[in-house]
Amino acid sequence: MPLGTPSPMRYDLTSLDLFISVAQERNLTRAAALKHLAVSAVSKRISELEAQAGAPLLIRNARGVELTPAGQSLLYYARQLKQTMTQLDNELSEFASGVKGHIRIHGITSALSQFLPQDMADFTARYPQIRFDIEERTGAAVVRAVTDEHAELGIISSQTQPLGLETRVYRHDELVLVVPAEHELASRRVAYFRDVLHHEFVGPHLDSSLHNLLTEEADKHGHPLKMRIRISSFDSMCRMVANGLGLAVLPRSAVAPYVRSHRLKRVTLNEQWAQRTLLLVFKAYELASPTLKTFIDHLQAPTKK
Repeated sequence: MPLGTPSPMRYDLTSLDLFISVAQERNLTRAAALKHLAVSAVSKRISELEAQAGAPLLIRNARGVELTPAGQSLLYYARQLKQTMTQLDNELSEFASGVKGHIRIHGITSALSQFLPQDMADFTARYPQIRFDIEERTGAAVVRAVTDEHAELGIISSQTQPLGLETRVYRHDELVLVVPAEHELASRRVAYFRDVLHHEFVGPHLDSSLHNLLTEEADKHGHPLKMRIRISSFDSMCRMVANGLGLAVLPRSAVAPYVRSHRLKRVTLNEQWAQRTLLLVFKAYELASPTLKTFIDHLQAPTKK
């Protein structure tokens, strides 16, 4: 090592974990009780960290302790290191058990019903030891789940704000008007949204991106959306339409399995907003696990556009 180059600091993980507890509790006694240690042992560890850092980390007072600027900095990086070590332990334990990866996905109904099943089938054929947890959520709930780290990957429509998450284009879909085969609109090939707003609709729940889109477009025409029934399942929406309970706006390919069995017709909407983009959302690609990166790359393959 060249002269004048400072030696790298080697921090003890146990000491850093104790420091995190002290910083969270703002009290040595409570932190010691939490870790089932003597106060003197915790104090000794903190003193060793301060000696190694070359600066005080805590300000001790009658009520407990406060962090110095150096302590704030150490807390930030200690938490990052702890999170990384937890991820490392989890991933290595999965390799040891033969699972070799685990991905939690939250997505909107459009993506989960239309595109993801086949994409996952192709992926698991190549990587059979990957585990998945998948939950269906509204767009806003998907963003919250990824932000709060309840999911590593989300799938939303472009109408939903990603709120700082990284995004990649996943697929494109088309929204169509769904009507019973005997309906007066069934013979139409194309319709404008404004011309059908006097009909009652079967629609998704209030916090879904599709509901927000339809409501905004109806408001632009000065005609509030007549929503008779709200229901989350595409299958249930198609059944409601088939029984004459209202019209629906749904993705074209999602309706395909029900056209013949439920005697439905799909009418093209002559609207720019009917052409939608579905997005993958995640915290940061560069910080993602190798397993998640591989899956994101698979979902973005050119053949899937």
